[in-house]
Order: sequence, then C-alpha cells, then structure tokens
Amino acid sequence: MRILVMGGTRFIGVSLTKHLVALGHQVVLFNRGNRPAPVAGVETLVGDRTQANDLKARLKGQRFDAVFDNNGRELGDTQPLVEVLGDGLQQFIYVSSAGVYQQADQMPHHEGDRIDPNSRHRGKFETEAYLQAQGVPFTSVRPVYIYGPHNYNPLESWFFDRLVRDRPLPIPGNGMHLTQLGHVEDLARAMVAILGKAQAIGQIYNISGTKAVTFDGLARACAQAAGKDPEQINLVHYDPKAFDFGKAKAFPMRLQHFFTAIHRAEADLDWTPRFDLVEGLKDSFEKGYLASGQNQQEIEFSLDEQILKAVAPATIA
Repeated sequence: MRILVMGGTRFIGVSLTKHLVALGHQVVLFNRGNRPAPVAGVETLVGDRTQANDLKARLKGQRFDAVFDNNGRELGDTQPLVEVLGDGLQQFIYVSSAGVYQQADQMPHHEGDRIDPNSRHRGKFETEAYLQAQGVPFTSVRPVYIYGPHNYNPLESWFFDRLVRDRPLPIPGNGMHLTQLGHVEDLARAMVAILGKAQAIGQIYNISGTKAVTFDGLARACAQAAGKDPEQINLVHYDPKAFDFGKAKAFPMRLQHFFTAIHRAEADLDWTPRFDLVEGLKDSFEKGYLASGQNQQEIEFSLDEQILKAVAPATIA
C-alpha cells in the first residue's frame, strides 16, 4: 500500500514508520522537515499542516491507499486532509485520545462511554464525528498514557528524574489512583494491524496496556526499571488542593482513576500488548532516558521542594 503518515519523525510516528516499512509498504511522511526520516530513503513532503492552503497545495495530485493521522488535535487540522485526499482512500486511521471520556463512577472506560464536552481533547472527538459523518473509511484509536523510548511528554521521565538522583517522589493524594500506560511499540503494532481489516472500518478502539496501576505502583515499577529497590524509594503523599502551582504541573498525570478496556481491539485486530509494565519501562529507561543522557542533565525541582517543605520538611537536605 502507498501510505501517508502525518508526522513520522517523533515518538509514535517513528515506531509506526519503521513497522510499515518493514512490512513492505511505500511510506510517505508529511511534516515540517525539522527532523530526518526514521528510515533512510523514506520520502518526506515538507509542509505545515496547520496551514490548510499549504497542506492542500503540497498534497494536491497525490494518491494514497491509507493515511495515518498521528498529530491532528483539532477538526481544522484534519478536515483539509480529508478534502484533498478523501477520494480513493481505503482507510483513514486517526490517533484520538482516551482523554475524551467523561469521568465516571464505573471503570474501565469502554468505547461507547460518554464524552466530556469540556475535555481539552474535545477536538479529537469532534474529528471522529466529522470522519463518521463524511463517510470516510476511518478507524480511530484512543490511547491512555503512551510511554516508551524518546517520549517527548514528561511521563515516565518524571519518575526517572527523581529515582536516579535518589530524591523523594511527591505523589498527590494517597497514591491509590488507578491509571494505565501503553508502550509506543504496542500502539504502533495495533495501528498497523488495522490495515486491511474490514471489520475495523468505522470503529473506535481503546489501546493501552492490559492492566491498570496505582500511582504508587507506577513509582515502584519505574524504580525496578531503573535498577532501584522499589521498597526503598521515598514516596511522599500530599493534598494537591493545598497548593497553588498556577499553570505549572507538579505531577504528570490526571488526578483521577483513568483506565480503559482494550478487549474490542484485541478481538477485532488480533492484537495484544507485548510489553508488561516493568519491561516496557526498562526499555524506555535504557533506550530513551539513559541513551539521551537525561540522567546527567540539570533538572528543575522547585515544585517538589515547595511540596516537601510543607509536608515532609525532614526530607529536604
């Protein structure tokens, strides 16, 4: 298949492109050209997708069997792409987010659960609705938290930064909020598995790991991955409502239970995650965190110290 990947040079796009090329597909990337293609010889179309006229001009006359829209955040990002490429597309695969779901008393989230109209991911849901209304042969994936080597979101690195420096880990609440992570390679494999599957057309799939984990459990799993004794790390719990951090984030995850059921994807796509949490975090620690030298970088811990000074002053050196 001739496949267009929007982005393709960061995180999800890197893993996805490598998988697609390995399977023999003809892959074309569309991005701003700031980073090299992850596979030598892959064609790159340089343009700015946020400028509709630029995107349409760059893609005019191009024909693709499938599109992977990895970085569309708002409907306005994706609509021009559909308008210029819609005819002849066999599949349009869209990366949405489990963040569209409305917070609920009963978990896990299923694909038919109610949407939060005030979610910061509202544009993702609006794009899904548009693709469906336009009759585009789309499939949407809704990851929870994605992790893995070269994650540009400070997720697992938040824990690693503190663990490698033997610092306390300030965890909001009692540490028992349940969350869920999925490795970027497992997400890429699920996306590739959608290609050519008629039953996936018009469907939405939650994609993540098989288990939920508490905040404290995630800290211990990160410790294992980093070669630390998980029973010896210093977890400090605090009431986040007692602090005003402004727009800054003292913790990288939403302070609520947040996890999904992935059974539909497993059944329809003949897919299941390969990474368990500790193995996946070790992969991220070794191939991403250490490889990039982040363990040697100077890290800002002022919010940590604000918390620790208030709730655990004895931990401040």
